Formats: sequence, structure tokens, C-alpha cells
Amino acid sequence: MIFQISVHDQIADIGREAWDACARPTGDPFVSYDFLHACEASGSAAPRQGWAPRHLALRDEDNAVLGVMPLYLKGNSQGEYVFDHSWADAYERAGGRYYPKLLSAVPFTPATGPRFLSHPDTDAATVRTALLQGALTLVERLGVSSLHVNFPVETEWSAMAEAGLLPRQDIQFIWRNDGYQTFDDFQAALSANRRKTIKRERRDAQADLNIRVLTGGALTEAHWDAFFAFYMDTGSRKWGQPYLTRDFFTRVGQTMADRIALVMAFRDGTPIAGALNFIGRDALYGRQWGTLEDVPFLHFELCYYQAIEFAISRGLSRVEAGAQGEHKIARGYLPSPVYSAHFIADPALREPVARYLDGERPAMQAEMAAMTDDLSPYKRA
Repeated sequence: MIFQISVHDQIADIGREAWDACARPTGDPFVSYDFLHACEASGSAAPRQGWAPRHLALRDEDNAVLGVMPLYLKGNSQGEYVFDHSWADAYERAGGRYYPKLLSAVPFTPATGPRFLSHPDTDAATVRTALLQGALTLVERLGVSSLHVNFPVETEWSAMAEAGLLPRQDIQFIWRNDGYQTFDDFQAALSANRRKTIKRERRDAQADLNIRVLTGGALTEAHWDAFFAFYMDTGSRKWGQPYLTRDFFTRVGQTMADRIALVMAFRDGTPIAGALNFIGRDALYGRQWGTLEDVPFLHFELCYYQAIEFAISRGLSRVEAGAQGEHKIARGYLPSPVYSAHFIADPALREPVARYLDGERPAMQAEMAAMTDDLSPYKRA
């Protein structure tokens, strides 16, 4: 079969039907056309922000789309959550030009998911190989420093390592559903001290508040207005200008409402805090949160405990609560590996990075094992 690869500077050029024919079978909300289009059309992931789309489409001789790959020409390393700033600094001090680079990822979303999306009637490995080669060819044609694939699924990560990309591993904290039917079932699996602490935290957080989980038709523009205020307040205090525009939330609210669970806390009918989650086929993904009041333990309640309750009610197997946060372990979220893979064109940079990653991977594995052994809140077998 003869393949053709085309490069597109907006996802709309590929189109919802062709893109989602490849993305929908994955069950991942973030690689859907609607999520990625909302990032672009809202101005959140745009060239002026350092995110210039260069999405790949793999086609057959009849021009039918067999696979797609989200891909961006990045002018910085912002909004990625896989940190390569030190590589960029070292390369540029040595006279190299690190930016722009190519990145396959979901903007502003540190969630594991597929990066090589194939039509269900095709061979996934063949499509993956063709798309990866297309991305590497684009590195050469554009003359950029590197290709990075962030938060791929493990099978993709292993295949890229076999193809010669540099494998990297990091840690996130994930709650897993061990067949629980209720939140009390989950608590029963914890040590007595952790059960007591969680009950106290929930009682204090919920005092005098009305907490609701909004999804589907229950979501309104008024809810998004309130949530955006929370998001902007938290973002501006933590890292400066937040990434997502107000229009992004309207767009996902219009096109993805059934895949959103927005946890909102109200005091006397007025919203004071919220946590945004996206619903996958078998997982709940925690994303942004914010609050306008300093309520003890409210962050834990909205982001972790409400997410667990929702996942149990929907029969979801896990909750992925985003990057960082060792404090999540005490709330039942255990360390789990996440992955990235990197192609660096210049051997002068590639070789020291490879040596660094060869040492970093076992250190990450040892840290993950130590945290699980020393800090797990679950009863010992």
C-alpha cells in the first residue's frame, strides 16, 4: 500500500469526521477533534502562544485518512509538563538553537493517552510507524532541533524506544478502583488513621457548603463564568498568565458537555470554588481547579474525594489527577509511571541527554517504589 502524509496548520483542515474516525475508538477525550479544536479556535494553543499546529494525516492512495497525529511546532516549552528547559539552556549556551522544536502532545494536559491515532480498519503498528517516520522527516525538512512525544501510552513508548528515540519516565499519582461500590468501600481499604483523617477533612470541607457535580445539560455559561474566575485567580497566583482563554470553556461546554464533570461548591447559592474533570471511557481526568475562598481541605474534597465518588458511581477504573503532588498519596492516589520519548537531531546534545536519561529512569523507578512502600495509605496485606 502506498501511503501519503500531509501536514496541516489547523485541525479543521483534516476535519472532525476524519479525525474522530481515528480518535473516537481510543475513548480518550483529549485527542478528540472537539478538545483539540477548542484549544486552537479559542486562541489557547496558537502560534503566538508558542503552539503552531503541524498535525499529520496519513492517507492511502484514495486519499482516505488512515491515521492522524497531534503535532505542534513549539516556540517554547510552556504548558508541556515534561521539563526540558535544562536541555534547551545547555544547547543554546553551546551555540545551538533549541527552539523551535516539534511536539506531539495535548496542549496543557499532562494525561497519558494515544499519540498515534489509527482508523480501526487499519493495522495500528503500521500506522504508528508511518506517522513516526513522517514526524522525523518533518524534523529534517524544517531544520528543527528535536521531536518530543509527551505522555504516550506504554506500547507507543516502547515502540518509539525500539525505533531509537530516547525514552524518559516520570511519576504521576493515580487512584485505582478495586471494585468499590461506594466511597465507604474505598475507605474500608485504608488504614484506620487514614480513614479517620479523610472523614475529618471531608466534614470540614463540606461544612456550610453545597457541593454539586454538573455534567451534560446541567452545565451553563454562568457556571463557566464562575469557573473561569476561579481558574484565573489560581493560575495567576501560581504561575502567572494562565494558558486557557474564556472561550475555550464555552467551546468544550458546547461540544463535550457529556464528557465533562464540573464539581462546584456553593455558599448560599453563590459558587465559590470548582474543579474540572473530563470523562474518558474508563477514567476520570482531573484538570483545572480554583477557589475564591480559603476553606480548609476544600481542594482535597473537590479534586480528589469528589472525583473518587464520581468514578465509583460511573464504574470507572481510575482517576488521573494530573501532574505533581505527593500529597495525593495520602488520599489514595498511588505513584504510577508516565512516559515521554525524544529524538534530538544533533549528537552533541543527544548523547549527554541519553546519558542523563539512562540514570534518571532507574532513579524514578526507585523513587516510585519507595513512595509506595513508605507512604501508601492502604492496609498492609
